[in-house]
Amino acid sequence: MKLKIKASSAGLRLDKAISDNSDVSRTLANDLIKKDAVFVNNELKKAKYKVQENDLITFELPEPEVLSYEPENIPLEIIYEDDDLAVINKPQGMVVHPSAGHKTGTLVNALMYHMTQLSSINGIIRPGIVHRIDKDTSGLLMIAKNDQAHEFLAAQLKAHTSKRRYIAIVHGNLLNDRGVIEAPVGRSTKDRKKQAVIAGGKHALTHFEVLERFGDFTLVSLELETGRTHQIRVHMAYIGHPVAGDPLYGPKNELKPNHGQFLHAQVLGFEHPTTHEWLEFESEPPALFTQTLEKLRAEN
Repeated sequence: MKLKIKASSAGLRLDKAISDNSDVSRTLANDLIKKDAVFVNNELKKAKYKVQENDLITFELPEPEVLSYEPENIPLEIIYEDDDLAVINKPQGMVVHPSAGHKTGTLVNALMYHMTQLSSINGIIRPGIVHRIDKDTSGLLMIAKNDQAHEFLAAQLKAHTSKRRYIAIVHGNLLNDRGVIEAPVGRSTKDRKKQAVIAGGKHALTHFEVLERFGDFTLVSLELETGRTHQIRVHMAYIGHPVAGDPLYGPKNELKPNHGQFLHAQVLGFEHPTTHEWLEFESEPPALFTQTLEKLRAEN
């Protein structure tokens, strides 16, 4: 890959200049620099080198790692299942599908073991996966067993006719008992690992309703109209009430014990792709969530 530095990037560190002018993350840029794989005007430079206008940066990207997806006998809580679909209650801490950092132990690995057929629309990376929730978010997910069911369920998500309701413990005491957060969400310009409310982001809309107040914390119900990455977490942080336990968007002073955000996909409703019957499911939050609520009630 070749990059020619423009005047607008002059003075940036080499690793940041690469990240800002390509799809290469700053972390990967740093790794390549440490491996002496990055040249500036045919010379090796350190990450702290300040690039100049018209500098020519050259480097070779490593070959992408080929991941294999093997069935694994991982226990699954299957709430509902028929020939077209299944509804799974995903535990907190489980990644939905394999990636470079999570090759095994994912929901997809478990699905491949427990189900003989899954939709192929998302390829071998995400068989059966119609929508996702974050690793440390627990709760209900719809799984498609064939492509026709997948398309029908995905269309409902796109048209906002399916029902997805979450509960969360958030920081602070919300002023209003209910409200709507409408703010565009996209990748943060300051941290590639984060999403943020940004101009030019994708339309995102979240409804919230206060269920209980605990002084420094509030239990809220949240309903999604759109499904942007980290949408609830970003929106609640944006209005000054981040989800408790959130390692990316929350404060350092957190509820203890903390094993990730206190966010649970509690209700899932949709029209069945074959029978056209409305199906609706509800699951209780995990034990840590419930125990934390009991502790907050006792303290207040």
